[in-house]
Amino acid sequence: MAGGNSNYWEDLRKQARQLENELDLKLVSFSKLCTSYSSSRDGRHGDSSDTTPLLNNSTQDRMFETMAVEIEQLLTKLTGVNDKMAEYASTPGVTSLNAALMHTLQRHRDILQDYTHEFHKTKTNFLAIREREDLLGSVRKDIETYKSGSGVNNRRTELFLKEHEHLRKSSLNLSPPADRFPAINNLIQRINLRKRRDSLILGGVIGVCTILLLLYAFH
Repeated sequence: MAGGNSNYWEDLRKQARQLENELDLKLVSFSKLCTSYSSSRDGRHGDSSDTTPLLNNSTQDRMFETMAVEIEQLLTKLTGVNDKMAEYASTPGVTSLNAALMHTLQRHRDILQDYTHEFHKTKTNFLAIREREDLLGSVRKDIETYKSGSGVNNRRTELFLKEHEHLRKSSLNLSPPADRFPAINNLIQRINLRKRRDSLILGGVIGVCTILLLLYAFH
């Protein structure tokens, strides 16, 4: 076996430690990114202008995707190194010669497991925060849209009322003078009554004269 010597084992340990150090730094930055993302979203709630926070969160989203891929690649590499260490430690004769190899291998496996768990936990929290905030953002937009629509409806109603009042006043201005001046209305009514009475009297006189003429003609 190509790795059947102590130098091969030490090279694997060196690779494992290097990957573990890189993962440790990446996970710390990844956790800080999640925290800053949540803080920026919380600050956005009280900010009437969403332009800058949206740009910041968009940048953080891209950083999240990039860092997640990098960490996954490091975890894959570390898993591969651990597998090689396990293969070397399980070589016949090696375990019996140095039982400390298994202890060292188990320690690296535990570190890999811890880093994997930490990564998935942070990633899940980040995605949960983003999903929650996206939902809240959608609700806020719906509320703003409703408020904006209500404002338009209120303005329309106000305009309709003003137009109705204007038309009502215009109709009053166009009413006949008799409707606005009761005295003139009464005078017009008396004149009309007198005309009807005079017509009745004249009709009666004409009727009597006609009868007298007929009687005179037949005699």
